[in-house]
Amino acid sequence: MIISFSVSNFRSFAEETTLSMVASKRFQGHHESHLVPIPDSDEHILKVGVIYGANGAGKSNLFRALEYMRKMVIRGPGREAQTGRDPFRLGTAAKEPSLFDLTFLLNEKVYRYGFRVNDEHVVEEWLAEVRGSKEQALFERVTSSEGSVKVESAFLKKLGDKHAALATVGGPKNQTFLYTLRSTIELNELNSTLLAIISWFMFDLTLIAPTASFRSLGGYMLRNDSSREFASQFLQAASTGVDSLEIEHEAVSEERVRKLLPERTASRLISGSIPYAQTKDGSDIVVAPDDPETYYLINIKSKHELADGDSISFDLTEESDGTQRLLNLIPVLERLRDDSGIFFIDEIDRSMHPQLVWKFIEFFLRSCPGVHRQLLVTTHESNLLDLELLRRDEIWFTEKNREGASQLYSLAEFRVRKDLSIQKHYLRGRFGAIPFLGDIDRLIDKAEVRA
Repeated sequence: MIISFSVSNFRSFAEETTLSMVASKRFQGHHESHLVPIPDSDEHILKVGVIYGANGAGKSNLFRALEYMRKMVIRGPGREAQTGRDPFRLGTAAKEPSLFDLTFLLNEKVYRYGFRVNDEHVVEEWLAEVRGSKEQALFERVTSSEGSVKVESAFLKKLGDKHAALATVGGPKNQTFLYTLRSTIELNELNSTLLAIISWFMFDLTLIAPTASFRSLGGYMLRNDSSREFASQFLQAASTGVDSLEIEHEAVSEERVRKLLPERTASRLISGSIPYAQTKDGSDIVVAPDDPETYYLINIKSKHELADGDSISFDLTEESDGTQRLLNLIPVLERLRDDSGIFFIDEIDRSMHPQLVWKFIEFFLRSCPGVHRQLLVTTHESNLLDLELLRRDEIWFTEKNREGASQLYSLAEFRVRKDLSIQKHYLRGRFGAIPFLGDIDRLIDKAEVRA
């Protein structure tokens, strides 16, 4: 679970800005089921974070900052000679390093990982285990202005020749040392702590963009009958008109795979680099679970019951955007019911009815118990500003200052009565983070004068 995430000099964030998921002690007794204890402390982590803001205020840039950090851990900068960062461009600090600093809970231990990066290289990098107010460094890395990488780590030097040698060499200047460890040492030979941390970034931290899905739905449901049943029940309960889902699949040859997919994507699927791919018409091609040389073309059909007892099936692409968006997010709820994980959904309200978004959050909070489950979302949907659903410290706002830099702050910073209508006062502008529409009113006045 994320405890805190800090970023500076990235996209619309200029000064260091922190999203803290540490619960405020001011709200003891309010939604206690939303809290997870932090080891070696008297503090707790919040299970939910909901982030508001006007268009262009920086909500999605917080999502992108975490996305960039994850990329630098699991994929590196790719073939780029530089780091691919995107600094704040409206001031004089664009040439200064960007900061990414994450503290998280994993296997009942707290870790802090982060780095500073400029256009050419990773300037600094650190990984530590946090115990109460103390940190025990696992490694610290610095890169000189000439590009020489130096890693200090008594921890790595005790782990055998490969880990120690890599600490001595340091790795490429433009990629994180954590990625260097992942890409150089075989996973079965990697130290268990490092493997757990890298796996946390790869599998536990899931980021879902507005137009993206959780994963290949066809392949996911083909492997899991219970997933298809759960999704069918949720769609039916949400009054989408869909009564059930059907999975159609047919075996296809390697030759047909190459015809249906772009050449590079087909090659990656056939080589085993990726488990699935999507065709232009939205169908999935997946590697068969029990045979790496067999491929299935999968279509999801939505079944609608008719008044006379018959039924009719539609391609999923024929359903509304809202139904498709909901279907792509339902596996999040199922995964969080049965497993640990953190999901960050950008624009959760995209194409979805306000009441459905509210119910989605409520379902997670009521039906996904457990110590390592967390849901972060960005939204414009003011219907969620409900203290019957959320705690005040679970609600965040983004707003730009006069310099065009995003600022992030929590509702917990405001002194408000328990019976206050948060939604009404937010829409009136009391907490900021809403668009200023006065200029549009003036445009209307001018248009009326011309008419």
